Amino acid sequence: MLDQLKKLFAAPESENQEPDNHQLAVAATALMVQLSRADHNEDERELQAIVDCAVKAHQVTRDEAEAILQDALDHADDATSMYEFTGQINEHLDQNAKQSLLESIWRVAFADGRIDKYEEHLIRRMADLLHLNHREYMQARHRAENSG
Repeated sequence: MLDQLKKLFAAPESENQEPDNHQLAVAATALMVQLSRADHNEDERELQAIVDCAVKAHQVTRDEAEAILQDALDHADDATSMYEFTGQINEHLDQNAKQSLLESIWRVAFADGRIDKYEEHLIRRMADLLHLNHREYMQARHRAENSG
């Protein structure tokens, strides 16, 4: 997965282009997959929440979202760092968009009806890597908690 993501995020040789929605969806999905595995209990409700978030946030079809998720799941164990994903997101999304992404990540965590301490810790790390402060972290959590 990392090799494929590196290719997606590599700058074209001719010019530096903005990533498309698909590339950002891949990065966001990779973060959500890491979260879904944080409690060592991959729950179908969490996986469905990932697909729902991708469809809503990135204007991809349900089939595209499921394909992105499947690829991320197939290669999730290869991921060694979140920096690659959060770096791409930081480069191309503003604070509001990053906070919306964090809200989606919280929705995935809430999808199975409980927040594991490992999930909470990982979301805090993601927020830090996305340069979101504690207030933005808590606002995203509350919006996600109150929307479901």
